[in-house]
Amino acid sequence: MDYPANIKVVRVPCTGKVDLLHILKAFESGVDGVYVAGCLEGECHFLTGNLRAKKRVLYARQLLEEVGIRGERVEMYNLSAAEGGRFAQIAREMTDRIKELGPSPIRTKGGRENEELRMKNQELRMRKGDQPDKRDKPDELITNN
Repeated sequence: MDYPANIKVVRVPCTGKVDLLHILKAFESGVDGVYVAGCLEGECHFLTGNLRAKKRVLYARQLLEEVGIRGERVEMYNLSAAEGGRFAQIAREMTDRIKELGPSPIRTKGGRENEELRMKNQELRMRKGDQPDKRDKPDELITNN
């Protein structure tokens, strides 16, 4: 399986474990794009994990748009574990998409967009009852930077 070297693969037991905060924190830390690759819909080993992940990815897109970052920088893909070739193809497609979009505004400008994203992260953490300094780093997803 040959995919671009700039793709960081992080394995999780189920995409249902990828929290919205992990996705947003990845962007806050300066990645240019994130994609989550999960089981085919209706075939999740953990029943509905991939459906939860899909909702989180869609919500992440919406939040990114709200803070001025193009939502198409985050995507959810469903494929079977036997589709290594398809995984590599998706990695190349996502890399091409991110190259067309250019560097993340957070990484290039820092300023307003970064602060707005931090505020969204803080708000979500508080709603969930988490303390900001106790959250794990965004290491449970696939990032493209």
